[in-house]
Amino acid sequence: MRIVIAEDNALLREGLILLLTSSGHEVVADVAAGPEVLPALLEHRPDAAVLDVRLPPTFRDEGLRAAVAARKELPDLPILVLSQYVEETYAAELLAQGAQGIGYLLKDRVGRVDQFLQALDRVADGGTALDPEVVSQLLTRKASAKPLLSLTPREREVLELMAQGKANGTIAAELVVTERAVSKHIGSIFAKLGLEPDDGSVHRRVLAVLAYLEGNGTR
Repeated sequence: MRIVIAEDNALLREGLILLLTSSGHEVVADVAAGPEVLPALLEHRPDAAVLDVRLPPTFRDEGLRAAVAARKELPDLPILVLSQYVEETYAAELLAQGAQGIGYLLKDRVGRVDQFLQALDRVADGGTALDPEVVSQLLTRKASAKPLLSLTPREREVLELMAQGKANGTIAAELVVTERAVSKHIGSIFAKLGLEPDDGSVHRRVLAVLAYLEGNGTR
């Protein structure tokens, strides 16, 4: 996989490069400032991008704004965002462009190398990898919406786990229920949100739910 990295912390940036190259990937470019991100992505057109949210010159949200701009220029570019915090406004804008191939992980929650690499692979394959805290805040933003109010507490739990990119079997194990029960909850969620359940992957269903939550309406 060809990857572009944007990270201002030199130690972390070099660590990411070493980790990715030792895992068989190719880092085609690494940048350390917000204005450098989009030009590097447009020049190299990588298979995926790993971007820190807060980059020079202001250390606010340059990386996430660059991700939003990149998805406008390269709609199919898989992006994995790393952050110390949930930048809610831009996270919502990034997802509103289409959540396919999007990851948003909090650095403190990426505790193991294998978790990070699995999240990157999932995003590169067009799936989602959203930190539970990101999902929680985005759902809270829409909590007053009438369709969400109609969800039962269990359905909200299932929805949050779906949005994290988890498969039905994993959801069933975490909630200590059967996969059949999870499937029934998912069907109910789609019915209440006005989204037709499709026969595609869990990721596509998750993307539809996230699109609805971020104001894109039903399909």
